[in-house]
Amino acid sequence: MLGAMMAATLSVSTFHLHDNEAAGKWIPIVFLSLLIGMAFCGVLNATIERVAYRPLRGAPRLAPLITAIGMSFILQNVGLAWKGANYVPVPNILPRSDVFKVGHGVQAADYQWNKLIVLIVTVPVLVGLVFLVQRTRQGKAMRATAQDSDAAAMMGINVNRTISFTFLIAGALAGAAGLLYALYVTNVRYDQGFQLGLIAFTSAVLVQAFNEGLNWHAPGSDWTQSIVFSILILILVFRPEGLLGERTPEGG
Repeated sequence: MLGAMMAATLSVSTFHLHDNEAAGKWIPIVFLSLLIGMAFCGVLNATIERVAYRPLRGAPRLAPLITAIGMSFILQNVGLAWKGANYVPVPNILPRSDVFKVGHGVQAADYQWNKLIVLIVTVPVLVGLVFLVQRTRQGKAMRATAQDSDAAAMMGINVNRTISFTFLIAGALAGAAGLLYALYVTNVRYDQGFQLGLIAFTSAVLVQAFNEGLNWHAPGSDWTQSIVFSILILILVFRPEGLLGERTPEGG
């Protein structure tokens, strides 16, 4: 959400972009905004880790979860104070003409340039992430810390620095996602990150798409949020360790 708001600020207030800008103008600006947004969200996330999560490193798992929910409300209020309660418009600069069509007639599915541009940005970012995690020294430290932080510390890995770096990378990825979301949807609001996060947390995207996209045997889009969050409650009550997880005792 904050990454999307940063993108909105840069595109409108700083670079003065407008709808249907020429590609020669918006492409370098979007690239620069991507770098700024990733740096902004990365530093913010690393700071949150230092302040909110590091003191709870040895606490039971429920404590960081509650802290995460609390931090999400804090970030929402930051966005509310920054941009207000209304939707923040973003210039419609991505071309929306068709790249190709699948099928014929009324059943044809259009694949537009704005979707392809999102893919063009996302794939290199994810390839870079995979290379970082799988092929670099820091990536090996991240994987070792995730598997056993105590053993990683015994092998000379700075666990706190590794976790902070991981939060930095996660924040940078969120900044990139926020920019793409803002440019694709062309508006952002202070509570959108929380809504998308909860839907992703429940793994209920498929349920949402099914309920809103089909009319047969489906209650309709008015009930989507109720269905999604009912699933969240049921999972937390009956399978708090996850659908495929195992119950394990907390370390003492």
